[in-house]
Amino acid sequence: MQIVKPGLEQLAAAPPPYLKNKRIGLLCNAASVDNKLIHAREHLFKLFNRNLKAIFSPQHGFYAEKQDNMIESSDRLDPWLNIPIYSLYSATRAPSQKMLAGLDVLVIDLQDVGTRVYTFMYTMSYCLEAAKKYGLKVIVLDRPNPIGGVVVEGNCLNPRWSSFVGRYPIPMRHGLTMGELALLFNEAYCIGCDLEVIPMSGWNRQMLFPQTRMPWIPPSPNLPTPVSVQVYPGQVIWEGTNVSEARGTTQPFEIFGAPFFNQQAILEFITTDITGVILRPVEFEPTSNKWARTLCRGFQIHITHSENYAPYRTSLLLLQAVLKCHKSDFKWKAPPYEYEYHRNPIDLILGGQWVRESLENMTPIDAMEQIWNSDLMAFDQLRKKYFLYS
Repeated sequence: MQIVKPGLEQLAAAPPPYLKNKRIGLLCNAASVDNKLIHAREHLFKLFNRNLKAIFSPQHGFYAEKQDNMIESSDRLDPWLNIPIYSLYSATRAPSQKMLAGLDVLVIDLQDVGTRVYTFMYTMSYCLEAAKKYGLKVIVLDRPNPIGGVVVEGNCLNPRWSSFVGRYPIPMRHGLTMGELALLFNEAYCIGCDLEVIPMSGWNRQMLFPQTRMPWIPPSPNLPTPVSVQVYPGQVIWEGTNVSEARGTTQPFEIFGAPFFNQQAILEFITTDITGVILRPVEFEPTSNKWARTLCRGFQIHITHSENYAPYRTSLLLLQAVLKCHKSDFKWKAPPYEYEYHRNPIDLILGGQWVRESLENMTPIDAMEQIWNSDLMAFDQLRKKYFLYS
């Protein structure tokens, strides 16, 4: 099987002539590497030398070192190139005119994870808006959607619940690459900047990340493996609760639980409704975050058949089981969450309060899916206009 080459390698092999003598900024982080683990800033410096003027970093910092939401990274100086690294997860989430001053082109090379609530795509969207406002061209270097480009899943976000974990009416699992998302945001949501996407070679929509043969570099500290990314579209919902999503362990999102879990009762509630996975009862003690240094009972999700596994549906079933079995101990997380100080974190994550209310009322997941299916199918048709790959 041929290795997939990201947009970064395509740019390095054939840099567009119009970039000669252009002043360039680069939005990237630790995962912005080629198949030989050479970083994007090294490539751009080799290609354009001192015309690489500034670097921008998303949530979790340039080295993906910051652990959790609302843990900000500071502006810094790149010790190798001696150019500024501006944090877009600090006092501002959007690049300012001052940050962009003196630039002609902004190159974006970020590894997305295929899930609506991941903030990198919204950092990109703010950059597209700033580029439109201040007259810059944007080049997006495409990378794989690590959970594939075929399946879409979940309810589309209600625009009234727009936030930094969901700006646009897309489903929890969107099935697009970063480049395709950029095209969608720019046209369908009327940003209208001067945008070019440099696609990958060798990628097709059926591929999960291991099939690309590319090295996996965690884009954030709690997505250490492709398996953690595969469960993330569902398991991220625990962030809006007092259930540990296993931050502070070696297997975040694959494992989840709380001290009050009755594992047998939960299994009896959901076992007949989940497919493609085995839930293995575990106990764990997080070293940090929720329930730090406290014994938690829970489960590890073992994916047995990826094609039958629906991560969002599975985790909604699990959440509903916990609501049913632990009415007195279970709690929704209180604000703040990703710079939202009043609205419930779970409603922001789920894309609207009606999903939470339906879960609380024990509405069957099948019935919830029927409600959102028409919006999901409409999105599925919309996204196909922006496909770059078969």
